[in-house]
Parts: sequence; C-alpha cells; structure tokens
Amino acid sequence: MARRPGGTAPATSTPVSSPGDDACESAGPESRLSLLLARHGGVTEAWIREALTASGVTPRHAIVLMHLDGGQLGQRDLGARLSVDPSVLVALLNALEDRDLVRRRRDPADRRRHIVEITEAGAAAVTKLDAAIGRVEDELFADLNPQERDTLHSLLARVRTAHGGACDAAPSTDC
Repeated sequence: MARRPGGTAPATSTPVSSPGDDACESAGPESRLSLLLARHGGVTEAWIREALTASGVTPRHAIVLMHLDGGQLGQRDLGARLSVDPSVLVALLNALEDRDLVRRRRDPADRRRHIVEITEAGAAAVTKLDAAIGRVEDELFADLNPQERDTLHSLLARVRTAHGGACDAAPSTDC
C-alpha cells in the first residue's frame, strides 16, 4: 500500500500489487482472497488506530459511540449489535463513561435493564471520529470511483465473518 502523505505506512504493511501486476494474481498468498482481505484489514486497522489516536479512543470505542449516536439502546441490545461478550461491553462502557462520552441508567419500566445513551461530549466526539475515519477511507479508496466503492461496500456486507450461527446450510444457499 502506498505511503500516506504526511504519515508513514505501518511497519507491518507490505506493498500491494498494482492493477497491472499479473504475477501476484496467479500465485502466492495474494491469490487467496481471504489472505488479501486480512492484509488489507490489518493495514486499514492500523491507519484507523493512528487517525483516532488524537481523540484518545480505540476503534472499538468509536464503534460503540457510532452505534449510540443513532439513539439510546439497551445494554444487552448494544452488546448483541457489537457481537461482544457482556464483560467486554462493560469494560468498553466503563472507559467511555469515565470520559463522560456515554451514560448508563436503569430503565424506569424495567429496573433490571440498563439503557445506554451518548452524552453531548460523546456526540461531539463522534463528529470528530467520523471525520477522521472519512479521511482514512478517502485515502484508502482514492483509486476507486464512487460506484466501485458502493460495489465493494455491498460485497463486503455479504461476506460471512461469523462461525456457525443460525445458518448451517451449505454456503451456496441463502440463510
């Protein structure tokens, strides 16, 4: 991957072949789509971490805040959306609550249920986080036109990333 202007590529990144480089398309790990996706994912994660460093939040914190930016959620519902263990969610929320970015409170209708909501400071942070992530995306996908970006988004949204799950059918059938 090309070095970013004003920054450096992570030390673990390796150059990505150019569109006309047929050597990598037919042999080696680059011929395996999953390995290519993993490498790009690692580079992307490193760049996002770097972009979020100034805000003091991790990518996981940013994802929590972005989910809550759409409105309050029950703590269990939030955990399900994030696909994280409840103990992991509590640790994430504790860190965000310590920084006054989220607030938890008991549901008045069901005292066993906790409601999680973003604070004003959290909403302001989301605006900054979204802009930082947008800059990373603009750089990562600079060689793709808007239609290609939409196609990539659509295809990646269909990639199965959970083992097992509700669908035990063959991969070629719909779940």
